Amino acid sequence: MDRLIYTSLTAMRGAMARQATTANNLANASTTGFRKELANARPLWVDGPGYDARVASSEEVVAADMSAGVISETGRALDIALEGDAMLGVQAKNGEEAYTRRGDLQLTESGLLTTGDGLPVLGEGGPVTLPPADDVRIDKDGTVWIVPAGGDPTQPQRADRLKIASPTGSDVLKGLDGLFRVRGGGTLPADPEGRVIAGSLEASNVNTSQALVDMIEASRAWDTQMKLLTTARDLDTASADLMRLPS
Repeated sequence: MDRLIYTSLTAMRGAMARQATTANNLANASTTGFRKELANARPLWVDGPGYDARVASSEEVVAADMSAGVISETGRALDIALEGDAMLGVQAKNGEEAYTRRGDLQLTESGLLTTGDGLPVLGEGGPVTLPPADDVRIDKDGTVWIVPAGGDPTQPQRADRLKIASPTGSDVLKGLDGLFRVRGGGTLPADPEGRVIAGSLEASNVNTSQALVDMIEASRAWDTQMKLLTTARDLDTASADLMRLPS
């Protein structure tokens, strides 16, 4: 059997991985603070005698596009957009500390402050929990102020400070859950210079037009490999027929 079949198979797997990455980006085009995933293909050369006539390929998600999304003012007290490369500390579903750019914060009935997808937001001593309050606001440095229920509106009280971390100088990776973590484990220290824009949200940085182009290119790459497989099958059939001819 022609080795072209195996070479095309790896290319088809790469096209599928690219389509999956692009589909995920498109699905999150309207997700607050989402960072587009980047996939990259690389050749896998096989060492051995002979010429390097064919090579397998591998395509995988290698990083996230950290360019900023558009920031829009909402006027909602619990909406925040993070300035620069700052990230908000959250508690992932497995209990680990992770980081996100998502700033559509919510308050549960128990007073737990969460992101829009339900992850607890971390403060100075763990998840931020607020007592019943008539008003809640967040300062530029992430400090959370409240007016206790029935309290004096002119005398707000400091409740906590959001954990704002900066990945500068650290190796962080984006997981399948869309959260960022330190490679190899560990946590980022709180950045005292980290700042937020209250009453605003950052949109996803996915360019839907470019994502659609990427999807079309991946589909065409798949079709090309299918044609190569058909060619390899025809060549294999023709070779078999020649060997059956009488000498």
